[in-house]
Amino acid sequence: MTLLDDRLDAQLTWQEEVHRLADEQDAVVLAHNYMAPAIQDVAHHVGDSLALSRIAAGTDASTIVFCGVHFMAETAKILSPDKTVLVPTKDAGCSLADSIDADALRAWKAEHPGAVVVAYVNTTAEVKAESDICCTSSNAVDVVSSIPDATPVLFLPDQFLGAHVRRVTGRANLHVWLGECHVHAGIRPGDVRSQVAAHPDAELLVHPECGCATSALWLTGEGDLPAGRTRILSTGGMVDAARTMTSRTALVATEVGMLHQLRRVNDRTEFLPMNPQASCRYMKMTTPALLLRALREGRDEVTVDPAVAGRARDAVERMIAIGAPGGGE
Repeated sequence: MTLLDDRLDAQLTWQEEVHRLADEQDAVVLAHNYMAPAIQDVAHHVGDSLALSRIAAGTDASTIVFCGVHFMAETAKILSPDKTVLVPTKDAGCSLADSIDADALRAWKAEHPGAVVVAYVNTTAEVKAESDICCTSSNAVDVVSSIPDATPVLFLPDQFLGAHVRRVTGRANLHVWLGECHVHAGIRPGDVRSQVAAHPDAELLVHPECGCATSALWLTGEGDLPAGRTRILSTGGMVDAARTMTSRTALVATEVGMLHQLRRVNDRTEFLPMNPQASCRYMKMTTPALLLRALREGRDEVTVDPAVAGRARDAVERMIAIGAPGGGE
């Protein structure tokens, strides 16, 4: 399929065709911060996966087209069970979500009877359904802190976010699953050192999923990085920080698609990737052609077993009851 195939009115750009089809299909197009810039620019809403899922639940549109990876579209379906949810390609998976499944979680729970299971939203519906409460990267500390100190916690699946939560809370009974996002894990401490050396006056925005997060905090503690210019933030938190940033340069440690949104909200600061190779191939699977196909053909529809969805929804709603997150993953 070409970008402008024989079904596309030659008088319309592909972006105009997306909006025409969305109106025709009573659909809203959502795009994650890590999507390619062209997809972000054509979407009705751009943000992190949980914020987008909540937008989906609140919209009057009957169809949600979620430009992201599969677990994100599942979360939208969990919160919008009566709506049709489409993802431009069902092949867009997630290495972090794939690092644990429901069977593995049940076995882990059996090893720690009485523990409370805290699941990052970057998990499948089946894993959410086996969990007690969900969290985002921005409220993981608050969620864990809401659990009585004497109660063991099983935190999954991201080991770097788990290490960040353990470090902040000082909680010795926090057990962390050894999963990781292959892209964030690839942003290493060496990247921080070399980039900071090249840009000594830059601010640092570091996602807690990154393999370099602990190193960045350690360098801050040692005085090698100024504490006031090093922040561990979710993607939503990065956008909020960028809006008021006045520094000339900022180094960003997360998937490179994030740079587009940061540059859109702040043209005063030069946003540079901590590692230019930090690109997720799953996020980049969504193309203009596949987005058009989703709108034209209703592909690929995402379904969640109602019994699984109900239990997963409970875990998400328990998180929301603690306090609406300022940003998702």
